[in-house]
Amino acid sequence: MTQLVAVHGVLPDHRYPQSELTDLVAEACRLDDAQRRFLERVHRGAGVQTRHLVLPIEEYRTLRDFGAANDAFLTGAVDLGSRAILGALAEAGLTVDDVDVILAVSSTGLAIPSLDARIAGHIGLRPDVKRTPIVGLGCAAGAVGISRLHDYLRGWPDQVAVLVTVELCSLTAQYDDRSPTNLVASGLFGDGAAAVVAVGPERAAATPGVAGSAATAGSAATAGSAGARASARGPRVIATRSALYPGTFRTMGFDVGAGGLRVVLGTEVPALVAEHLRADVDTFLADHGLTRKDITTWVSHPGGPKVLEAVETGLELPEGALGASWSSLRRIGNVSSASVLHILRDTLVDRPPEPDTPGMLLAMGPGFSAELVLLQW
Repeated sequence: MTQLVAVHGVLPDHRYPQSELTDLVAEACRLDDAQRRFLERVHRGAGVQTRHLVLPIEEYRTLRDFGAANDAFLTGAVDLGSRAILGALAEAGLTVDDVDVILAVSSTGLAIPSLDARIAGHIGLRPDVKRTPIVGLGCAAGAVGISRLHDYLRGWPDQVAVLVTVELCSLTAQYDDRSPTNLVASGLFGDGAAAVVAVGPERAAATPGVAGSAATAGSAATAGSAGARASARGPRVIATRSALYPGTFRTMGFDVGAGGLRVVLGTEVPALVAEHLRADVDTFLADHGLTRKDITTWVSHPGGPKVLEAVETGLELPEGALGASWSSLRRIGNVSSASVLHILRDTLVDRPPEPDTPGMLLAMGPGFSAELVLLQW
């Protein structure tokens, strides 16, 4: 089984309360009184208290066009992604020379050469490192990345694989868009990165201290714990399952236009979660002789309050089962693909599961789709 030996989250240094970001959006979008009241209502209802931005708040007004925003993305993504990988490798007791493959995930900027190549050069990965960029899977991509690490390491069980996710959602803001969808999204999404180091079973068995070793926080600029370092045993990946729902193509994603990436966020997302997720989870678990009652720990992408409530209701979860997801949404917002990895890290550090018990990691994203990862703690 694939062993996740380190999980490391990184957040930008610029942290702001939700009220200050509400003012920024209202001023930049030149909202009238009615639109301002709507904005304030949806921002209060987003369940977010603070978010981190890759740029100081005053610099967003200077971004002239998509090109300027994407240049900021490239600079910020390489910096945050590099810090996340180096932090995860240090926690795993490995170096850049140990990395055989890197998967780089993002949906909030464009990079050619791809983000993995830029980070590889920045931190000095081996010239023969295998690279796989994953683009366009949005919030689901953190879970998808773990699934693809597992697929790779089943074929190369003696190797070390790294997943890095970087999402700079603030750079996709459209200040000429006063639609309800854009204003709702402006209250949810934040910036951040995360990395996972995983090893195949042969590498785990051959490396003293790797099998069952630390999966740690070390998240720079995490609210209330800046510079903290704590550890807990990392999980093993038992199996994965993907689900793509026909007829839901326009539910979630981005439209690409002259002004950049314009968010698509349908109001039907919670209903789709409530309709499909339980059956998919039950079928997946049954294939492994398990039921939802056997799962001791749930690690779910936060989406927003209505999505989390739909997950809780649809899966009939006990009270507090998604506490780490609610806490992450409150502290850092929805960081797209990086969120589920931050929540995995928070779970390992703050709410260590019982050893040798099954867990479930899940996320939803554009497509509309879901990704399920069965873990053993």
